[in-house]
This record gives sequence, C-alpha cells and structure tokens, in this order.
Amino acid sequence: MSLEKIISLTGRGVGVPGNDIDTDRIIPARFMKCVTFDGLGEYLFHDVRKNADGTDQPHPLNDPRFKGAAILLSGANFGCGSSREHAPQAIQKYGFKAVVAEGFAEIFFGNCVTLGIPCFEASRDDIGKIAAAVGKDPATAITVDVAKQEIRFAGQTVPAVVRASARDALMNGRWDAIGELIEGLPAVKSTATALPYLAA
Repeated sequence: MSLEKIISLTGRGVGVPGNDIDTDRIIPARFMKCVTFDGLGEYLFHDVRKNADGTDQPHPLNDPRFKGAAILLSGANFGCGSSREHAPQAIQKYGFKAVVAEGFAEIFFGNCVTLGIPCFEASRDDIGKIAAAVGKDPATAITVDVAKQEIRFAGQTVPAVVRASARDALMNGRWDAIGELIEGLPAVKSTATALPYLAA
C-alpha cells in the first residue's frame, strides 16, 4: 500500500503559545511506560493542563471552543529537550495533523515527518495573525499547504516554510522510512530468490 501523499491539510487551529516548549512538557516522562503509543494523546501537555487532583487548569486544549482542532500553533524551538518520539506520537494521537511554529528542534522535527506530520516554520507576526483569527472565531478553517508553502485562513495568506527534504518526502509519499521498507519487501524477496546459492 502506497504511503499517503501529503500536499495540503485543512482544519481548525489552536494556539499553545511559548518558546522552548520541550518534549517533557509535551508528554511527561512518566507516561512513556507504554507498549504501544495508543492513548498517549490523553496525556498531551498533561502537567500544564491538569492539577494534581486531576482537575483542569486553564489551558487552550481544555477550552471547549478549540475541541477537535487539527493544527497546533506555537513559538520558537518547539520540541526541544530529549529526543523522545513519544512527543510527536502524543500530538498525533491527540488529533493534530500539522504543527506551525517559529522553529523546531531538529530531532523532534524529524520524528514528526516520519509520522506524516508537516511542520511549518512561520514568523512570529504571521503566527500571531493566525492565532488572532482563531481566537476571534475558533471555527476558522486553516489550510496548511505543503506544496505552496503557505497558510490560508480567514481570507488571508501567509508564507510558511517546510524544509526541502521534508517537503519532498511528504509530497511524494516517502515520509515513513519503515513503511517504505515494508512496502518493498516483496521485491526484496523476489530478488533474493533469484540469486544463485553461494556456498560458505
């Protein structure tokens, strides 16, 4: 089965402002004791969303106006800290399809791309414009366009960079290296069976 070609995505957005939001804030380490990544979305930003007794703190993801948002907006150096792949997994399992930030930590960025999550880099001012539109009307449709490297919302368009290697992988359905290997397994087996036996 071919991997999905990710050209553009449309959905509602929510802003989680701040710079240097690290992977421990995205998914605290104590929730990483799992056999699979299923269910990690429940713990996304847990320690800044929940009080010790489990009740909600004021947080954008706890605001019912933004329930179902698919595009996460944030600041500079998003995903810094430890290289845990649980962080992008938690973001995806929560329901986010793309992340827009001023910049990304390198390993986090790569882990997102291998899940098919486009990471768009935009200026602080432009992210502020998107967040303002979403704050005014949470139902605002946001289109993040990998091909055109732009974000469209509320009659406005702003530029947003997707790194060249990631852009190529996403647009051509080559974003999951393991998936590509599995997809190519029949060809590998066919080649292997055609090779002459080599004596030790």
